[in-house]
Amino acid sequence: MPRFAANLSMMFNEVPFMERFAEAAACGFEGVEFLFPYAFEADAIAAELKRHGLQQVLFNLPPGDWDAGERGIAALPGREAEFRDSVETALHYARALGCPRVHAMAGLAPEDVSRETLREVYLENLRHAARRLAEHDIELLIEPINTRDMPGYFLNHQAEGHAIVAELNEPNVKVQMDFYHTQIMDGDIWTTYQRNRTGVGHIQIAGVPERHEPDTGEVNYPWLFEQLDADGFKGWVGCEYKPRAGTRAGLGWFEVWKRQV
Repeated sequence: MPRFAANLSMMFNEVPFMERFAEAAACGFEGVEFLFPYAFEADAIAAELKRHGLQQVLFNLPPGDWDAGERGIAALPGREAEFRDSVETALHYARALGCPRVHAMAGLAPEDVSRETLREVYLENLRHAARRLAEHDIELLIEPINTRDMPGYFLNHQAEGHAIVAELNEPNVKVQMDFYHTQIMDGDIWTTYQRNRTGVGHIQIAGVPERHEPDTGEVNYPWLFEQLDADGFKGWVGCEYKPRAGTRAGLGWFEVWKRQV
């Protein structure tokens, strides 16, 4: 069975953030992920992980000014020093939390900057981050995100993400393949995964089109889970979805898969 990680930024929002670790563990999750840890002390989060026997599997580098609408800075010219500082901040948290991978958000593409310039900045920043993180055996992920949920985001398609990974040629850089974003932008999820499997470092899921539980919408997730299992996928599947009517009420799909262990 694939290993499922609860995304604590979207799930268990019925309780404050620091109480969501207990909720995830009580529901049978063994791993967790979230967008950002930086509003809390690393040691406090680490204590919750240890208390509940959870693995931290993923979080994002600082994204710039999120509240002002920024969605990452890795591809933004003039923000290189800030990006390097963000790598150090994320590294501190990753080491404290025992987290083996982090995601660097590219950012929204400024209209007055060429795509070539943005790509050059992106590659250079990613190369720096990859080499710094490699010193601590931590993977760096990049994620293609759909243009409907995040208009203007620099990286949108799986092929683009894997081309960047190939060009960087850094062994600890992988693509974060969110099946929700992939279905919206590219479709053909399973063939796309098979074509790029060696470059996929993490998978995320949500129902399409409304980003609810993976038991609704146009994607046949039970079939995809079976294929991942048969294919020998050893990574984590992050549950980055918005519960329809309460997190616990929507975990029937997860109970089915837990019973198959």
